[in-house]
Amino acid sequence: MRHARRNVQRIARFAAVGGLVCGGLMVSHAVASETPDDPKAPNAETRAARTGQELVAELGTSRTAGSWIDAKGRPVVAVTDEEAAADVRGAGAVPKVVRYAMKDLRSATDTLKDAPKVAGTSWSMDYASNQVVVRADTTVSATEWDRLAKVAESLGKSVRMERTEGTFTPRVNGASPLFASAGRCSAGFNVTNGQANFILTAGHCGPVGTTWFSDQQGSRQVGATVSGSFPGGDFSLVQYSPGVDLSGADLVAVGNGEGIRIIGAADAAVGQKVFRSGSTTGLQSGEVTGLNATVNYPQGTVTGLIETTVCAEPGDSGGPMFADGLAMGVTSGGNGDCQSGGTTFFQPVTKALDSLGVKLVTEPGSGQAAPSSGSTGSADNGAGAAAPPGTSSTAPGGAVLPGAGGGSVDTVPEGQTDSLASALERVADFRSLGPGLFVIAGSLIALVALRIRSERGRRRYRNQYSQSWG
Repeated sequence: MRHARRNVQRIARFAAVGGLVCGGLMVSHAVASETPDDPKAPNAETRAARTGQELVAELGTSRTAGSWIDAKGRPVVAVTDEEAAADVRGAGAVPKVVRYAMKDLRSATDTLKDAPKVAGTSWSMDYASNQVVVRADTTVSATEWDRLAKVAESLGKSVRMERTEGTFTPRVNGASPLFASAGRCSAGFNVTNGQANFILTAGHCGPVGTTWFSDQQGSRQVGATVSGSFPGGDFSLVQYSPGVDLSGADLVAVGNGEGIRIIGAADAAVGQKVFRSGSTTGLQSGEVTGLNATVNYPQGTVTGLIETTVCAEPGDSGGPMFADGLAMGVTSGGNGDCQSGGTTFFQPVTKALDSLGVKLVTEPGSGQAAPSSGSTGSADNGAGAAAPPGTSSTAPGGAVLPGAGGGSVDTVPEGQTDSLASALERVADFRSLGPGLFVIAGSLIALVALRIRSERGRRRYRNQYSQSWG
């Protein structure tokens, strides 16, 4: 009987120890989920981008030369002195001491801007190499290349020259889904000034007064372009026709009936992974390679663009670029295609919103306008693109046009983070903290009880043995 009791006690002891281990794992998982330090955790790139941008703004253009996200997901800041490097380290970022400050790189771009314009050329700031990179496409002649190279040589090693394949062109053509006589574009983001509702799209898509339709036959009017900029910038506003309800207008369609909920706007960072949706090629992804880019299109020069490795094709113009649910750009132009790849430039959303005096419909205080009375001809429009077979609410091409039934769509492409979903996951992980502590407490109580019982048994046995022996 004594041996049987001992076996039961051993099993109970092992169970209590196992409970301690399991409870400890539950608590550690909850704590790790509450304060993630993994650079590849959801939204880590967005946080890293914000850290780098804030440090550059704080230290100034004479002591920094931009920031980017490295392969490990860390914010890196180019600095010109060791004191600035120490400040960057103290803020939890990685410093890189460079030769040229931001003011030097901007001076180089100003010199290039003042030189005779050559269509088919572009330049952008490559923060990682601490240079301004000048590129020329296949339409640039040898004579034009030599003339541009002389300007670059006068600026020293702060400028690097490169040849690129294809042709730099705005991504608009005459096929099919925001239709106008000028061609086809993609809807970008839904915005408002509090009195009226608009689509933010590319400026080169059409001048002020352009009327847009959701079908090629021109029977379903979406609205008309009321303001914009091109060349110079590349953005415009298409005011919705009367009778449009903007419920569910914070979605960006990505195809297959799925969409991304846009929760705000932000500036892109070099090295950041981004997504683009367009009415021709649907959802595509790539990386930001440069900022403050200038492109000399045949139609004119556009400045202040975001340079990326995301592919695009004609008809994708005006479509949205985003990351982590944040609006970052609308498609301007580039070279290549989605078979061979290429470079695509985007108009920064933040600059366009500021210039136009509008806000995303998702932003606090945006003052979304109520639907006006009148025609409801655009109430059943698609997403700036004809819905593909098998979908009823959204399609590639950008902002979900109101009335498309897209309000219930709230999914995320692979590698993309939905802020609401990730927040709920963190709460769920945090809830395991309580049960974990409960398991640990119960296991400790069980171990103490077993210890007390075992000690009483030993005393009883010693008393009995000493009496029989005496």
